[in-house]
Amino acid sequence: MAEFMTGLKRTHYCGELRSTDIGKEVVVCGWVQRQRDLGQLIFIDLRDRTGIVQLAFDESTDRAIFEKAFAARAEFVLLARGTVRERTSKNPDLPTGDIELEVLELRVLAKSETPPFEIVEDSNVKEDTRLKYRYLDLRRPDMQRKIIGRHKIVKVAHDYFDQNGFIEIETPDLIKSTPEGARDYLVPSRVFPGSFFALPQSPQLYKQLLMLSGFDRYMQIARCFRDEDLRADRQPEFTQIDLEMSFVDQDDVMAIGEGFMKRVYKEVLGIDIETPFRRMTWHEAMDRFGSDKPDLRFGMELINLSDLLRNTEFKVFAGALAGGGSVRGINLKGKAEALSRKEIDKLTEWIKAYGAKGLAWTRLAEKETSSYEKFLSPEEVAAIRSAMGAEPGDVLLLVASDENKVVWDSLGALRCNLAARFDLIDKSKPCLLWITDFPMFEYSKEEQRWVAMHHPFTMPRPEDIDKLATDPGAVCAVAYDMVLDGNEVGGGSLRINDSELQAKMFEALGFTPEEAQHRFGFLIDAFKYGAPPHGGMAFGLDRLVMLMLGCDSIREVIAFPKVASSSDLMTEAPTDVDAKQLEELGIAVVATQPQK
Repeated sequence: MAEFMTGLKRTHYCGELRSTDIGKEVVVCGWVQRQRDLGQLIFIDLRDRTGIVQLAFDESTDRAIFEKAFAARAEFVLLARGTVRERTSKNPDLPTGDIELEVLELRVLAKSETPPFEIVEDSNVKEDTRLKYRYLDLRRPDMQRKIIGRHKIVKVAHDYFDQNGFIEIETPDLIKSTPEGARDYLVPSRVFPGSFFALPQSPQLYKQLLMLSGFDRYMQIARCFRDEDLRADRQPEFTQIDLEMSFVDQDDVMAIGEGFMKRVYKEVLGIDIETPFRRMTWHEAMDRFGSDKPDLRFGMELINLSDLLRNTEFKVFAGALAGGGSVRGINLKGKAEALSRKEIDKLTEWIKAYGAKGLAWTRLAEKETSSYEKFLSPEEVAAIRSAMGAEPGDVLLLVASDENKVVWDSLGALRCNLAARFDLIDKSKPCLLWITDFPMFEYSKEEQRWVAMHHPFTMPRPEDIDKLATDPGAVCAVAYDMVLDGNEVGGGSLRINDSELQAKMFEALGFTPEEAQHRFGFLIDAFKYGAPPHGGMAFGLDRLVMLMLGCDSIREVIAFPKVASSSDLMTEAPTDVDAKQLEELGIAVVATQPQK
């Protein structure tokens, strides 16, 4: 039978005790990390969220207490009352390594079966097993540090935005479905059969309405939900640090975002961040790095070779240029001997996932080899080598396509792959920048229409407004993303606050006035009553915590994450529900082919 805590209260956490506490009588509680039986001596390492303290039992210990210590096993939950004393055999690797607890009273508060894996730092247990027993995985000290680190980052956010005049306001979790972008999670209503709420993909419309309501500055640690296609490191539910401001321009919002990053890095990690951050337009980022979230901690920039090859007879390059695309390349400096032909073939297959049909290459090793130079004139070969700064030992890697997006995506991903493989990334300090002037629209082949790159409430650049109806692809937005070490950690925009301009935006997106009113009528109506100029942004909290704490996956910084299939291995959600529940909701389930 388990014992109770009656009459005793914890006075100290295990990891807090030091040599200054010698002589004190204390009470600690925690889990058994390990028990060491040396015959007449027993030692127990007792663990809680702050660390480990050693409990000592010897010949002077009461026999009943000694027997409890003898029977204790890993993950038993104990309460120990005792006197802090100097440790005979000190452990310099442990913060409490100078002391131990001479136990005067021991209670077994709960016993434990042998856990499926050992509760230790940096476990190499398969992730699926860890997630199935997440409550055990979260006992590991490194996992607890990550979750506590997340707590500290959130606390800084609350303090920083409060001190800068922001009011924290909760927005609804049951909202109207407005399908534009990622898919909504739908919630049936028993009270309104056949009708559905949606879970919010973001608080976007509500925070704009709060600006119309006169609150001026809003923030929220907001839970968001997106029923997206399966991705390895995305979560169907995630958290944003969400904010909105009235009577501001782009610089005002960006300054607030920079101030938060400066504050959170200093308070949580003790790192000074330089502000203001560098700024780069979307078009420059794509041309130079093939990505709208470029990692600037290494070089290997994209080189546009299109003009040099405008008259080439090589069909692969000529066809790409004739179709309105481009030929671009990157130079992997000094790695010709390290990157074999076999590895290049693997990379060629790898980049096909980004739409590329192939990878053209030249290895300037001791014996030069190339997949494309024999098809070019000597002048074209020389021009490419010159433009790419080619030297002996380099590897030139080229992609050609009639779609610039394919070239950008392929080479952008390839440069990051090679930088990681050859340890080219300078990790000495965080690299932060803004990407600005995003295209307002991108064309969806699936829907055969223009869709908003960010969302349909984004303000177009004033000089581009006249192009909304005639040339939507040329319109840029007053939008900005914050990039940290090659990852987008936040983004936002100025918002449209004029009902006529908003109507033009909906028209450019292919909505009839009736469709726009049906989807967003409440916002359109609100604009009629005096909408202030406003803008904002949101930080992806999960990704920010992951990057700040040096983790490889956002699952490491979420207490109870989902896996790539959006399922929960621990609770086995989602699950079937019984027929009565479905009947009450007026729902019939149609069998469909499961996703693979």
